Amino acid sequence: MPSGTGYRRRMQAWAQALWTGPRWESFLRGVVRRVLAGDEPQPWWMPCRVLTVVSADVDTATGVGAIWIVARPKSPRTREHIALLEWHGEQWRHAGGSSSPADDPVDVEVLDVHHGGSVLSLTRSIDPPRSLTTAPWINCVKVLLGRNVGHVLIGGRQIENPTQGRLIAVWTSPNNRRAARPVIVAVGRDGTELSRLGPHDSLDTHTWARLRQEW
Repeated sequence: MPSGTGYRRRMQAWAQALWTGPRWESFLRGVVRRVLAGDEPQPWWMPCRVLTVVSADVDTATGVGAIWIVARPKSPRTREHIALLEWHGEQWRHAGGSSSPADDPVDVEVLDVHHGGSVLSLTRSIDPPRSLTTAPWINCVKVLLGRNVGHVLIGGRQIENPTQGRLIAVWTSPNNRRAARPVIVAVGRDGTELSRLGPHDSLDTHTWARLRQEW
């Protein structure tokens, strides 16, 4: 058997066994370490055709992170995984996430936002008072950006537009404000605001303006 074929098969078997147990948490921690070091989130040893880390975001101020992963991106069985993490007990721990069929790639003119997921902070079951009514929420959204967007402002944070125009953003919210999404602003490469999406808006301002012109 050719060594390249054997390597791919080993990686595919490893990826299939990844989603549960300590391997999964170790993999996620490795992604977080690369992000904090300023490196690409994709592990160099993992072929993108087996598993692609689309985007990862870590907010050290609040101690939370989110990772957007697509397994077998070229396969009809492709799956999308969102993992949410929290700095707890002096280490990054997997707090929860979601798995679903991957969305088809779409071209975005300026800004498009999709809900990524929410989980209660690990404090809900580990730290006193162990109350579901006091633990904050860890939230994330998937953000799709047009080519003319230089960066996005999400609450008080600035995130650069990656080459592929897809990123994930994470934040925390109080227990009684689970759906409180930060204001998201798309900023052009010249520093001008191109569009924004409010906490409860369904469409961004650029899309609304285009629709009004069409009507």
